[in-house]
Amino acid sequence: MTSPDLSPPLRNTYLPGEITALCDAAVSAATAALDRIAALLPGERTTDNTLLAFETAMADFSDSTLPLTLMGYVYPDHSVAAEGSAAEEKSGKFAISVFTRRDLHDAIREAVPRNPAEARLKKETLRQFRKNGLDLADDGLLRVRALKKQITQLEVRFSANLNNDMSAVVFSAQDLDGVPAEALATFARTGDGLYRVTTKYPDYIPVMQNAKNAATRKRLYAAFVNRQAGPNTTLLEEAIRVRQECARELGYASWADYRLDGRMAKDTTTVCSFLNGLKEPVKEKIRSDLTSLLSLKQELEPGADRVEPWDLAVLTEQERKRKFALDNEEIRKYFPFDRVLQGMFELFGPLFGVRFSGVPKTPVWAPGIRLIRISDQDNDRTIAYLYLDMFPRDGKYGHMMMSPLIAGRARDGGYTVPVTAIVGNFRAPSENIPSLLTHDDVEGLFHELGHALHGCLTRAPYASLSGSSVEWDFVETPSQALENWAWEPAVLDAISGHYANPMEKLPAPLRDRIIAARDLGAGLRYTRMLVISTEDMAFHTADGPVDVTATADRIYQELMGIPPLPGGHEPATIGHFMGGYDAGYYSYLWAEVYALNVFARFKKDGLFNAATGAAYRHWILGQGNMQDGKALLIGFLGKEPGMDVFYERLNIRPPHPGIPL
Repeated sequence: MTSPDLSPPLRNTYLPGEITALCDAAVSAATAALDRIAALLPGERTTDNTLLAFETAMADFSDSTLPLTLMGYVYPDHSVAAEGSAAEEKSGKFAISVFTRRDLHDAIREAVPRNPAEARLKKETLRQFRKNGLDLADDGLLRVRALKKQITQLEVRFSANLNNDMSAVVFSAQDLDGVPAEALATFARTGDGLYRVTTKYPDYIPVMQNAKNAATRKRLYAAFVNRQAGPNTTLLEEAIRVRQECARELGYASWADYRLDGRMAKDTTTVCSFLNGLKEPVKEKIRSDLTSLLSLKQELEPGADRVEPWDLAVLTEQERKRKFALDNEEIRKYFPFDRVLQGMFELFGPLFGVRFSGVPKTPVWAPGIRLIRISDQDNDRTIAYLYLDMFPRDGKYGHMMMSPLIAGRARDGGYTVPVTAIVGNFRAPSENIPSLLTHDDVEGLFHELGHALHGCLTRAPYASLSGSSVEWDFVETPSQALENWAWEPAVLDAISGHYANPMEKLPAPLRDRIIAARDLGAGLRYTRMLVISTEDMAFHTADGPVDVTATADRIYQELMGIPPLPGGHEPATIGHFMGGYDAGYYSYLWAEVYALNVFARFKKDGLFNAATGAAYRHWILGQGNMQDGKALLIGFLGKEPGMDVFYERLNIRPPHPGIPL
């Protein structure tokens, strides 16, 4: 997994003030290029100097600023990270100012496409202008511009609050009875020997899954669902109010209607029909799950009459151990991060016609980060670069994400080399033990690689239409498709190896029990997705002020069937509501339908059938947004995608025929 030393594709270190200066320079350069387009007289305008020149200017701007904004999520110097967050806000506001310029809109509108690719680019570019108010009179356009800049400011502050959150709870060793010694060894200690447990996943999950003391779990759960509760609840509710005002100004009935314009679902009626159709069958599954968990709780706590939210993880884990003899700490031993990564690359490289190789001794923004070069398997031509920032740090983004940094696009007779990053928070290695993954971690890594390959293997000619710049309810298709490989026996064999003896694979009986337990807690998992999707649509179809906490609590009670934590403010902790998934969280469920259709073809043809992999790379990974997602799916599948595989995966009865896809 190594290759010769290569120059890093991105700058990785910054002094205070540099990110601000670089962002300002990018804004100035883009403004100058756009002003030249706007200054063209009608007789001087061509497709090259309007539509394509605009695309180039905005692509150059994104390539300059996206690496800067990533630093707001990952840079170890908090003052520099704050500049990255400010750059994200400034970039977002600049993009709004661009797409509300009537002079640019009018110049681009005159472009005469010479081929289908240019026609697609013009259509999608003008759609962005229209959705920013270019059909309005000047006073309305100015109001939309101001409102959208306000929304951007609120969203960036919400995300920065979560990134910088340092919530933690101090526990004694007795409080943490049941938590594995391997996890305890990673917790910070106070001066008097107590344990400082943060709300970051590597700390949070082992406690919630294993602590015997319900009071311990409740305290940590309360801290988790109240991260930044005060400021972020206010920011979210204000963003919902401003989004409503913006939608009305643009002529939409709701923010959800505005956001769904141009997506595969098309309108709120379709999304609500999709979600409502799943409610009863999914509620049936969670009722079954909760009945089983309550029975288990009553064995442990005679007289218990209900399951609490802070019980769910520990009871599910106990059930895994009882029914399937599964223990995450035992499973971890067979999934050291390096072995999983190498195995994953060895499997998917030949499937998609590429090689993955580490770039040694390259500058990175923090210790432990890796740079992966992706090259063509036939001629070793560099296709893309992938950064992996996988372990927690103070002030770092606390979940998992893929971040595009340099977009693929045709340029100067060639094609640019895309750059992406995967940011994660796996348990960090210690002095004697490497980073060890649970199977859930493995599945999450496959998910993010699916996103990354969408950006890395794109061949779309335009940056604004390449990679994952697709319809939002299609964007999760490649990631959720790749998750399915993590449940296949041959894959688990290939990526596993005991950390102390790499030749010792995951034992077949343990492997088979992991797979057999896949549907354990499926009701909880899918209900959770349905809860957040339903909250999201309730927030963004509302007309008037929204009490996000009360709305979320009501929906949680209705769908989960148990009361939420009194005094919790979970919407303040869900970055998706303010990170691009507003009126879009349904897309996880929606895109899973497509992902399962994709995987069904691989199962039929062979999981590692190179011809099918090449077709998938062409139709799904390579096209970007050069065609509608539905057309790409039909191109790959050879037929319309259906709901049957989705119902089969959930093991539920079809709620009703004809849910539109």
